[in-house]
Amino acid sequence: MLRTRILSTFVVISVLLFFLHGLRVIFSVMFGIIYDQIFVGPMNSWLVVSNVLVIGVLLAPSLTPKRISSNWLAGFALLTAMARVFLSVNDASVRYWGALITLAFGGLYQVGLLRKDRTSYITGLVSALALDQLLRIAGYTYDLSLRPEYLPIVLIWAVLVSVLAFWFTRAHEESESTGGIGWLDGFVLGAFLFLETSLLAMPNGVARWTDIPYSAVAPLLLTVTLLAVIPEVQSQIKEIGERRGMRITLAAILILGLILGYFTEGIISGLVLIIAQATALVSLLCVLSGETTRGHLTGLKFSLGLIFLLILNFFNAFAFTYPYVLPVMRGLGWVVYLIAALVVGIGLIRVIQRSEMSSPLGDSALIGLAALAAIALSILVVWPQPAAPLSESGSLRAATYNIHYGYDEDWHFMLEEMAQAIEAANVDVIALQEVDTGRMTSYVVDNALYLARCLRMNEAYLPAVEHLTGIAVLYRGPEVPMDYRLLTSLQEQTGIVGVQLELRGKPLHAYGIWMGLSDEDTQRQITEALEFIGENSPATFGGDFNAIPNSPVTEAIEDADFVDPFVALDITPAPPTSPAVNPKVRIDFVWLRDLIPLRAWVSDSLASDHRMVVVEVAFP
Repeated sequence: MLRTRILSTFVVISVLLFFLHGLRVIFSVMFGIIYDQIFVGPMNSWLVVSNVLVIGVLLAPSLTPKRISSNWLAGFALLTAMARVFLSVNDASVRYWGALITLAFGGLYQVGLLRKDRTSYITGLVSALALDQLLRIAGYTYDLSLRPEYLPIVLIWAVLVSVLAFWFTRAHEESESTGGIGWLDGFVLGAFLFLETSLLAMPNGVARWTDIPYSAVAPLLLTVTLLAVIPEVQSQIKEIGERRGMRITLAAILILGLILGYFTEGIISGLVLIIAQATALVSLLCVLSGETTRGHLTGLKFSLGLIFLLILNFFNAFAFTYPYVLPVMRGLGWVVYLIAALVVGIGLIRVIQRSEMSSPLGDSALIGLAALAAIALSILVVWPQPAAPLSESGSLRAATYNIHYGYDEDWHFMLEEMAQAIEAANVDVIALQEVDTGRMTSYVVDNALYLARCLRMNEAYLPAVEHLTGIAVLYRGPEVPMDYRLLTSLQEQTGIVGVQLELRGKPLHAYGIWMGLSDEDTQRQITEALEFIGENSPATFGGDFNAIPNSPVTEAIEDADFVDPFVALDITPAPPTSPAVNPKVRIDFVWLRDLIPLRAWVSDSLASDHRMVVVEVAFP
């Protein structure tokens, strides 16, 4: 009996996890579609059609029939699982269509499960969130199951889910659907999923918001999430839900926790966000196990919640892309989280009566052992490792790389290939631009953390936009303090970041910058950047300057006694760096001050939409 419950819950958890993967993939793929249509062009009907199709699949659960047999539920599980396989193919088009099917049938499955067994749905969703965290922790923020090399394992997983789903239809008798959710519950579920998938269940996002080490946040956040699966904890939550005053308090904690987490940093910020995660999970359990409206409109209510999730995600994306969409959204990302928290809080407060709750697994000891194993694995994976030492040859290699949020020009996710290119160049210090550290539009991967871990380097990260987008400097050698400055920006916020390294007892200042486009006040930005650097020497100054040689920007840099190594080495013409495929212009530079250039080249890697520039230098 226990084994049957475990296998049945395995199916539920897997299908809900696949649905979460579909959400992450569709927002990442849509980012590429919208980006190309608006910024690359030409715009065509696909911009509208692709968005309409996404809305359509999110509305698909509203078409769920009043009565869903176990065979239908098993069929939805099968189609969700089979479509999920295509999400592990690193191709934007394949992932787009795979995500649509995953979301459509994953949504239908959830509506059926909510009607038949809300308790299984609650435990399954929380467990799926925990497993999702574990898969991303194991891949150092890059979900292992989304990587092409794990495609055979995902295929076996999908087949196993499909077989078990149909096996349970023969092993159990049909039961009448008596559950469902209310109108407000649907919006609460959408708001909850937004909070979880964009921040609260995302250790790297919480770490970046709070500036607390990821190695500390990841196990703590996973522990909090897993606690909500323990039957005894769920019983305590039931008692909390019986007291309206406690529910009001929890709603206030969730709302205030998100605001404090956004506007503060350090231990206080980290604690309130972890408490907010616990509160959000308690809220979900209270709302979905409370008295609710029954009936066939559960599908419509669920779909409206998903549309609300879509709207929240779009406005959150606008907070990152405000110069090109809604300028009023600059610095207002916290408002989107506040709205989601308010909806969850209202739903929590309005719970009127509790229904019985019991874990579908039931065996607390088994659940506890599995949770401890997952936590131990997370600690092992994120345990800090020492960075590789700086070059012992007496020379040093510096580089700059615009990594395009982890994508190449065709929107393949290529962080692993970028790491290989940097490693092949044997780089000691590298400036990175367009660095995402946990956005839904780039698979919630922390670009800086992932690359630093792969390359055994330390990272100095400057969050220029909404905590999760900015620039970084990766470097070998012991960890050192970073210094930074945000530059005056009329469009997207940019900045400069620097570290002071030591090579054979000699100091070396390494700076990274990302400058605005042609409609920005770039002259003011470079003036501020050079003032920030001051007289520090010797120094490397790398970045995407969005300026060509002999422009006012590059002339200002040369006037500050920086040297272009390609000119110093008489490499003419210097190779262009952008775009990566058939590059035409040179806008990425590594400038040198009081250093001797030995070699300079542009990588032939096409992993990004820019080429990497590498310079080997020596001290005079």
